Amino acid sequence: MPYEQRTYRQHSSTDRLISFIVSVKETDLFISAASNLEQEARDAILKVRTVIEDYIKQHPDFYSSLTPLPFDKTAPVVIKKMLEGSSAADVGPMAAVAGAVAEFVGNDLLKQSNEILVENGGDIFLKVQQDVTISIFAGTSPLSEKVGIKIKPAETPAALCTSSGIVGPSLSFGRADAVTIKSSSAALADAAATAIGNLIKKTADITNGIDKAQSIPGIDAIVIIKDDKMGAWGDIELVKL
Repeated sequence: MPYEQRTYRQHSSTDRLISFIVSVKETDLFISAASNLEQEARDAILKVRTVIEDYIKQHPDFYSSLTPLPFDKTAPVVIKKMLEGSSAADVGPMAAVAGAVAEFVGNDLLKQSNEILVENGGDIFLKVQQDVTISIFAGTSPLSEKVGIKIKPAETPAALCTSSGIVGPSLSFGRADAVTIKSSSAALADAAATAIGNLIKKTADITNGIDKAQSIPGIDAIVIIKDDKMGAWGDIELVKL
């Protein structure tokens, strides 16, 4: 897969933290923390990847299914989160993988840093001590990086996960420029962003996407951008950039 320069990452960091990138195979994380935790992040990535890869070897349908799978009460925690999130959003479990990995690594790094931001292909897990604004990257839309979401410390840890039918390698059956979900669960936010992104093929579909978000327990807010139109719902503070 060719490398896609992720220029939007400069708008997902904060000046008071140290930012760095850690890549292991397909996993490519942009991380901001109180100190340089590259080795700790690499260890956390290897740990969670091993868990997911081992589970896939035993359950190949976990990787290939585009629909929810039955809950496995004997599965590791990260697998359970992916199964729960994908079931709530009515998609396959791998639709939750990027968010789940970001949250797993972020929680691991919180042992060494009281603030953390982990971004995994547009899916963000964060715990902060001061307000932070995350811009929404929406490809060629005129609204791309013109709108930000302000997150307050009391709202964290939290996840902001974005799916696009235009940008990035992830599978999407829609044409949304950006569907961003806010939730306490990154696995759920990732899966829901994929599910709702699949619904957005034209600007008129924004309303249907918001209706879908309202029907999924655990979603706190949503922002949908398609062409020059935007819709939003939920507990969210939008900022003009």
